[in-house]
Amino acid sequence: MREAGRSVLDDCDCVVPVPLHPWRRLRRGFNQARDLAERLDRPVVDALWRSRATASQMALDAASRSTNVRGAFAHVPWTAVEDKIVVLIDDVRTTGATLDECAKVLRRAGASDVRALTVAAA
Repeated sequence: MREAGRSVLDDCDCVVPVPLHPWRRLRRGFNQARDLAERLDRPVVDALWRSRATASQMALDAASRSTNVRGAFAHVPWTAVEDKIVVLIDDVRTTGATLDECAKVLRRAGASDVRALTVAAA
């Protein structure tokens, strides 16, 4: 992922993993996006909070995926992303709905550029 995403990562200030809802994180025992982010040799900033639980995206169509994650993320106020180049990290991109929603939150928080890097695209 580090090699394949070199052009995305090269001048970034930090990587931000897509968060799981706290209950899902507790049940699973790990956040795969954070585990991936930690291996990219860039500062990892937990700048996003999943503020409400959402249904699994796997069985949803594109329109339902966007609706499902709309408003599900918030900026963690004590994390600074203002004027920073941020790379969102997730495991899989299907329609991009989750990444889009996260990017909107980071842009509203002042990030100068938001990029995305995933292990796979469906």
